Amino acid sequence: MDGASHFHVGSRESQLAMIQTNWVIERLKSTDATLQFSVLSMKTKGDQILDLPLSKIGDKGLFTKELEKALQDNQVDFVVHSLKDLPSTSLPDGLVIGAVCEREAPFDALVLNSKHSGKTVAELPKDSVIGTSSLRRVAQLRRQWPHFRFETIRGNLNTRLRKLDEQGTYDGIVLAVAALERMNWSHRISQVLDNQLYAVGQGALAVECREGDTRTIELLSRIHHRPTAICCVAERAFLAGMEGGCSVPIGVRSNLNDGVLSLRGAVYSLDGEQCIEEELSVPVAVESSGEASSPHYAFIVPDSGSQRHHWQLARSLGEQLSAKLIANGANEILANIPRP
Repeated sequence: MDGASHFHVGSRESQLAMIQTNWVIERLKSTDATLQFSVLSMKTKGDQILDLPLSKIGDKGLFTKELEKALQDNQVDFVVHSLKDLPSTSLPDGLVIGAVCEREAPFDALVLNSKHSGKTVAELPKDSVIGTSSLRRVAQLRRQWPHFRFETIRGNLNTRLRKLDEQGTYDGIVLAVAALERMNWSHRISQVLDNQLYAVGQGALAVECREGDTRTIELLSRIHHRPTAICCVAERAFLAGMEGGCSVPIGVRSNLNDGVLSLRGAVYSLDGEQCIEEELSVPVAVESSGEASSPHYAFIVPDSGSQRHHWQLARSLGEQLSAKLIANGANEILANIPRP
């Protein structure tokens, strides 16, 4: 790598990915005007396979593997991801999440075809077709509105909105609020589905780097948002405990308010008829019980000024919540969900 103040950055090629990458770069530049960055963009497997639902492809690194290979090969110093795309159970050897940026709205949004302008989801007619490739979204919507029909929709945001507007197949589609806002398309949001649980890490950006690269980790620590990261540690530990990913309908909601970390998690059957949902909380000011500190938690590196027991408590909370759901029968639901 060339120069102490020059960093090479990896990104997916999509418009949204580049917006997110450039946002991270601008945040870093605001800490030091002498910093220089060059971006290497590429397509991932998930960008190339568009004729199958994500749940049927079965690759945990669908949107990350090619970027992570560039990291391991020293082609780039760090890569920018949507945190929800990074597997919770493992990262490639030697890679960690060096920063989690402040979370934007984590909820899903309903975007309607113009013929339904002004309507809410509850006002859509029977047999309305809703487009989404997320089993979590389908299960929650079907649980509340079983009279809808659900069809897979793939492609980047631009492609999915064009399909909604031009194909006539879909009455509405479900997208992440944060993605629409980053693209300056908030005006397309028909309704924020803030009564539903969201995907682990949704709304947060993650910056992945090499574990031993202290130069880059120090740089990334400048944009690390501790409250977001601690919430996401709990979420990712929960998902890891459930052995879940995009092929399993699992949702979460977390908050860190007034020194208390709360985490809600749920597992759904594909038809939405079954749901096991629980919530736990813990005061993060409580000292831990002597657990040795770790270099990372759910693969997220703590910022240098934080107290490690906060991160330990967050990871433990996620593990406890997954154990509680399993004890209450979540495994029976998961056993009936086909895995790729």
